Amino acid sequence: MAFPIKVCVVCGEEFELKPDKPGFANRCPECSDPENESASGSGKMDATERRSLDEMNAERRKVIRDMLYRKDS
Repeated sequence: MAFPIKVCVVCGEEFELKPDKPGFANRCPECSDPENESASGSGKMDATERRSLDEMNAERRKVIRDMLYRKDS
């Protein structure tokens, strides 16, 4: 029984989709290595990024609170 041939969404190479293949089903084994994913992940945030993220979270909490406890008159 032949394995299905897929095309990697990262590099465009064809590969056989085998059972128990590590990583994603739409990426070849070389592109779905855990080392590659962690290297491209988000690094440390600086103070301005943290502050803007805190402000967005505070606004999100306020909107959710207003939606939950809104008085319908």
